[in-house]
Amino acid sequence: MIELLKVLVCLPFLVYSCYSDIKTRRVSNKVWPIMLGAASPLILYEMITSGLPYIFRTLISFVVIFVFVYILFMLHAFGGADAKVLMVISIILPIFPKLSVNSLQLPFWGAPLLDLFTFSVFSNSVLLTIIVPFGLLLYNIVTVNPKELVKKPFYALIGYRQLINNLQEGHIRLIEKYEETPDGVIPKFTRTGTSIDADTILKLKELHRKGLIGEHVWITPGLPFMIPITAGFLAAVVFGDLIFYLSFNYLVPLI
Repeated sequence: MIELLKVLVCLPFLVYSCYSDIKTRRVSNKVWPIMLGAASPLILYEMITSGLPYIFRTLISFVVIFVFVYILFMLHAFGGADAKVLMVISIILPIFPKLSVNSLQLPFWGAPLLDLFTFSVFSNSVLLTIIVPFGLLLYNIVTVNPKELVKKPFYALIGYRQLINNLQEGHIRLIEKYEETPDGVIPKFTRTGTSIDADTILKLKELHRKGLIGEHVWITPGLPFMIPITAGFLAAVVFGDLIFYLSFNYLVPLI
């Protein structure tokens, strides 16, 4: 019952963080102390009833996740909000919650050998993020001329085409930058993308009006990582560690 309450406490904060990340690409630092505070009565209850073993597991969970996300943050592979939410989860749910829903036992696949719930949340989120390029590819196969896909197959995995007249400022970036040369306009791929603001949109419209570029440009949405984290959290609660399960059941037998 306590573990179910912990999961239910976490979910509203995760959903809000997804909403905030989509709208502004930021999540207020105030969210995480409130989230931890909301779960603190449940944490204290387990510390009192389970004693030192629970406190020890919580300490291990927090230290491992703190070091892990700190390294990723220093390597600029992680945002501050992403790191903080994982650290808070590591305190609230140090090991996999064992839940019963009628006759069902969750997670379906049980806990992995490394019973660190937050680490599995992260690994699930990475795996689920990989699914996004395949969704973009399917969308582009349906909507883009095959000849253009053959010319720029990599673009189909990281973005989609948008009409210049429909472009708006926001959390999307151009996959290419457009350089004017004596021979015309040359589109060049940019690894980090080109930000889209009012001036960029006006320039693109002017280039299109002059017939120097087509009516579409390739853009990349830049998926907020808080969404995969939330999806990874739910997947861990319901199914378990996706990578561990798939590896143990499908890759190991092949070796």
